[in-house]
Amino acid sequence: MSSSSIIHLTLPQWDAGSRKIRFIYLVNLTSFRLTESPHMGPVIPLYLGADVFSSTDIRTENHPRYHAKFAKRGLATKIHFSSAFRFHGLKVPTANNSLWFYSVQGLFRVAFEMYCKKDQLAVLENFQDVWKSQINDSPLKMSYSLSMQLDLEVSSSLCDTESRDKISQPQHCQDLQTEQSHLFLSAVRQKLRSLDDKLSSETQNHTEQLETTLLLLENINQYLNGNLEEKSVTETVLAMLKARDWGSVYSSSLLSCIGRWLGQQFHAANCSISQKVEGFKVQHIERISDLPPAEELATELFPEAMQTLLLHWMGLSEESTLEKRHSEYPILLLILEFANHNLITGVAHVLYSSLICK
Repeated sequence: MSSSSIIHLTLPQWDAGSRKIRFIYLVNLTSFRLTESPHMGPVIPLYLGADVFSSTDIRTENHPRYHAKFAKRGLATKIHFSSAFRFHGLKVPTANNSLWFYSVQGLFRVAFEMYCKKDQLAVLENFQDVWKSQINDSPLKMSYSLSMQLDLEVSSSLCDTESRDKISQPQHCQDLQTEQSHLFLSAVRQKLRSLDDKLSSETQNHTEQLETTLLLLENINQYLNGNLEEKSVTETVLAMLKARDWGSVYSSSLLSCIGRWLGQQFHAANCSISQKVEGFKVQHIERISDLPPAEELATELFPEAMQTLLLHWMGLSEESTLEKRHSEYPILLLILEFANHNLITGVAHVLYSSLICK
């Protein structure tokens, strides 16, 4: 890659007391920005791992091991940047051009595990609004590959921090972005032409395949128009899951991926569930030994999706007899209490105490 096509970036910095923490905004799976722009849609702020771990007792050579540990919990991620990007003030191996970043939840976790009280307070004061605004963010993926920087008006002034007199440099930034956009557009059009050719040459009518294809195309159309509906996605995902037998439950990468995603979504809901449970306990403090039936408790306190998963897992579909479902709900409630770390019933408290004693 010629030197003229290199994009030099200076990451913005957040001052939190004595700590200086650089960051970026993750836009989607392939793009990022260095500036926040509300009119361009939601973004996820990510904080540079090297800054997050600076001035801690963890030796620099051990940082990658800790980053990987937090990444497994969805609190950190390793971002692989396009080779076109260079970072001012950072030593980044050009072989993989990657850096570790933390979500604001990950930043808080590191702060309260490794910072002194003064620095913990500084993080709390400076980042609490960010934490509140990102409370519903999904856990981070283990890694991302970012090839596009979307705030071109800013990148124009940052393209060459060390040589600002090169007036041609901003144009190189814009040319690189335009070229990447054209490549993606060309690839999408090629796929659509290929699909059209295949449908034109079909001699047999595969109704089920065509129905699923139509669902996918409708989702694509909605997505490009910015009005993708959850109902449409639900129907399409279900159709794809039923499209074929995806293999053994013991070796299905599809089931593993769905299980991981569901687990991350349910884990992210823990905070709101805890608040709901605490409110329930306050309201029922006088009748804690005379609680409503298990089914009512489960329905009031836990998300419907959690109940649906467990009911079908336990073989209790909607067609099951009402009596059978009632008899199994105490078990389902107990599982929900344990899985969400929110104990409500006396049985859960007794069992939990017994387990931790062992």
